[in-house]
Amino acid sequence: MSTSQILKGILEGCLLSIISEGETYGYEITEKLNNRGLTMISEGSIYPVLLRLKREGLVETTKKQVPSGGPKRKYYRLTEQGFEELEIFKEKWTVISNGVNQLMKGD
Repeated sequence: MSTSQILKGILEGCLLSIISEGETYGYEITEKLNNRGLTMISEGSIYPVLLRLKREGLVETTKKQVPSGGPKRKYYRLTEQGFEELEIFKEKWTVISNGVNQLMKGD
């Protein structure tokens, strides 16, 4: 099983977590993922997930002008429903990760 197959299932929760820290844009999200050790996630792979999160009402977007005068950036922020979904993800992740860790240790 490839790393990308494993990550596909958890990427949504990771994005919700990063966006919960404050309004952010796509490239910045990728940088935050990379800084936390998830270097295998490309900027291009997060946009379909962000689009789905928006369709599901978990994030809202705002376009803002960048200081350098370039094209406007799309900023993402969590909705109340997004914060609720993040809490559900955290609960599920704790159960799953604890179980997998026990299996890997042979407990």
